[in-house]
Amino acid sequence: MNGDKSILSILVDNEPGVLSRITGLFSGRGYNIESLSVAETMEPGISRITMITRGDKHIVEQIKKQLNKLINVIKVLDFTDQRHVLRELALIKVHARAESRAEVLRIVDIFRCKIVDSGPDHYTLEVAADEDKLSALLNMLQPMGIKEIARTGSIALVREMH
Repeated sequence: MNGDKSILSILVDNEPGVLSRITGLFSGRGYNIESLSVAETMEPGISRITMITRGDKHIVEQIKKQLNKLINVIKVLDFTDQRHVLRELALIKVHARAESRAEVLRIVDIFRCKIVDSGPDHYTLEVAADEDKLSALLNMLQPMGIKEIARTGSIALVREMH
């Protein structure tokens, strides 16, 4: 699916099968999910699904209408054209041999990462960042050799007006 990136925040009942119905809606209609993150909200029994997908305005409107028809979907919010804060968490295990440790530590400082594990030849970094910053970090670490990476999906909240 081509088009602009859309950020959907979907409030749902925290019950078995809800996520399956939502992802089934996407796969059944050929819509791609680029990023997906789910967790319970402050309100017990309600979870927030943050989903990134692509499509033109017509397709995204169709997606939102279809989501609103699903049982257990409480509310569908589109953050795409609103001011929002968006972050993704990543754990990155990078080679850190003696000759490259100083460079890795310099990158950790620049990108405000945290080292959460270390070994004789590696560091595991934790970073929370938007997509651009995360890409820049990965590009900087690439020459050292990234051993493994685990990323959450994006999460987002709308910025409040002051």
